[in-house]
Amino acid sequence: MLSTYVGATAIVAFALSASFVAAVLKTARKHAWFDEPDERKIHTGQIPRLGGIGFSSAFVLVVALLTSFFPESLNGLTYHGRFMPVFFAMVLILAFGVLDDFRPLRPRWKLLVQIAAAILVMTSDFGFHRLFFPGLGPSVELGLIRYPITLLWIVGVTNAVNLIDGVDGLAGGFSFIASVTLALIFFSAGNASVALLCVALAFSVAGFLIFNLPLPRARIFMGDCGSQLLGFVLAVLPLLDNGSGGASLPLPYAAALLLIPIFDTFSAIWRRLRDGRRIDSPDKSHMHHKLMVLGLDARGVDAVVWSLQAVLGLLVVLSLRSAGIVAGLALCAAYVLGAGFFSAVHFLNRWKNENQEIPR
Repeated sequence: MLSTYVGATAIVAFALSASFVAAVLKTARKHAWFDEPDERKIHTGQIPRLGGIGFSSAFVLVVALLTSFFPESLNGLTYHGRFMPVFFAMVLILAFGVLDDFRPLRPRWKLLVQIAAAILVMTSDFGFHRLFFPGLGPSVELGLIRYPITLLWIVGVTNAVNLIDGVDGLAGGFSFIASVTLALIFFSAGNASVALLCVALAFSVAGFLIFNLPLPRARIFMGDCGSQLLGFVLAVLPLLDNGSGGASLPLPYAAALLLIPIFDTFSAIWRRLRDGRRIDSPDKSHMHHKLMVLGLDARGVDAVVWSLQAVLGLLVVLSLRSAGIVAGLALCAAYVLGAGFFSAVHFLNRWKNENQEIPR
């Protein structure tokens, strides 16, 4: 029965998403709802910006269907009373994301909405309750500090995924790979209800990617609605348990899986503080900008980042399925790989800027 739900969820999510995005694309072109270039964006031409409304609506609708029909006998605890505040939080992010795509909100209003959505999640006691490493030793209870940690996690990841949405297919492909990895983790742990949420997210994004891949260039962008919902859901999924209490995916593993947007955000904050600018000021020094300075086009950037994300996902899965020294080494390898990648890109980019070309 579970395989039937997996297949049905994937097919319905993909079909709804592709249909909704196609409808949004047609409507956006008719009404000239195009994405205007600014200091952060690299595209030219008239490209509609509202694709996120299509796949986000499809995802929320599929979640509503799962909430209504998923049987508790298949570990559906998450889809009953405790999950309702999370669902309403998703709807809140979606609604204000749509508003933001039509009438851009000031950063502080976006932040307030994200905080409100995070608080809704925490009202059901979903969060990082303890710090532990499966197979590596005892856990440490976080006590009341779990609330600010969980709040910072949700708001931080929501904005981090938003920031990497700068190249055709990049944020969507990253989110697809991360969602599939999370689905594998939750199915392996016996948490079928959360795993199906991951499947729904992955195939909702897949329905959007057929319009967003750089082949040769995207026909529609996801906009803030899409990137914010992706970031919010990817932040919340590791927090959803099956009734046992505490997060399903411990913080060190969740962070390792989302290292790419997290590192890029920390880099952006440091860069702006160093230069005496507001931390929400736009620039063209994000990871994808630096990769393009090194000579990669959109497809090259996607290939590099998606490959890195796939390897990070494999290392997280290996760590969770192992014990002792192997588990520890796999998790450490994920962090070393992420840090090494960002360091290499940074120094190669600086060398390129100083010398105009990289010695062969």
